[in-house]
Amino acid sequence: MRTKEITMHIDSNEHLKALLGVHDEYLKMIEDGIGVTVLSRGNTLRIIGSHQFEAELGERVLQELYGLLKRGVQLDRRTVEQAISFLTSNKDSSLSDIFLDNAIVSYKGHFITPKTNGQKTYLDAINKYDMVFGIGPAGTGKTFLAMAAAVRALLKSKYDRIILTRPAVEAGEKLGFLPGSMQEKVNPYLRPLYDALHDMMDIEQAKRLIDDGRIEVAPLAFMRGRTLNSAFVILDEAQNCTSEQMKMFLTRLGFDSKVVVTADVTQVDLPRGTASGALEAERVLKRVPGISFQYLTDVDVVRHPLVQAIVRAYNEDAKRQKSS
Repeated sequence: MRTKEITMHIDSNEHLKALLGVHDEYLKMIEDGIGVTVLSRGNTLRIIGSHQFEAELGERVLQELYGLLKRGVQLDRRTVEQAISFLTSNKDSSLSDIFLDNAIVSYKGHFITPKTNGQKTYLDAINKYDMVFGIGPAGTGKTFLAMAAAVRALLKSKYDRIILTRPAVEAGEKLGFLPGSMQEKVNPYLRPLYDALHDMMDIEQAKRLIDDGRIEVAPLAFMRGRTLNSAFVILDEAQNCTSEQMKMFLTRLGFDSKVVVTADVTQVDLPRGTASGALEAERVLKRVPGISFQYLTDVDVVRHPLVQAIVRAYNEDAKRQKSS
């Protein structure tokens, strides 16, 4: 059998080490994912495939990952997996289309970027529209990417403040029986928003911005009666909003503001018989100009690989239940 061989040179030992991964982990992933053999000698890589297209794809994946490294992106297993998948199915696109067009540098020096086509489309919509609904299962980056976009916009002075909110559905009437102030009672429900915020900036910087009123984290009930001007507003866990709460929230939008609503419509915690405001908004607003609905799927899950498998298994079970 005739084989095709392509030679590639890496300019530094540091880049070569990062490209290959610890114990050649990333190299083995590329070999297994594409069906090539890659031999490393000095700073030269030899990509060998049983067919020309395999060798060329192997070289392309390595070149694209190498390009990301040179532009400051730190590689991990998920990035390599996404590179193999993306470049295999998108012959005319570059990894920079996903990883660098909307890159946000966190305080830890890591790039926060969309990892999938679905995430890139979602982030593009956030940049383009004043109101975006991000609908998808857990782990697809709905809230994280929205918050990254909000922090970037705030630091570039595009908006005066960020407002992060979510319904405290589980609390309900029980809030009054919990010890502490109202803020102390609702803080556990807002904890995920604080956690995501601290991934974007150091805790002291976040605290200063919160103290100055430039970042506000509050339960949805606190939005009533307000007009939100010059603000980037994120409503998280919107599947747990009632119809009345959703309408109240959406009509708070003021001048020079942007709203991102995230929802996992497969995990509604409202009392039985109570309609989800997110589902109703999707039905009522789907054709309203200026509002974008973006749908993420199990393909866009960027947590532990098992999360993707779990989401897919539940989706398949739901389809079986529906058809039976």
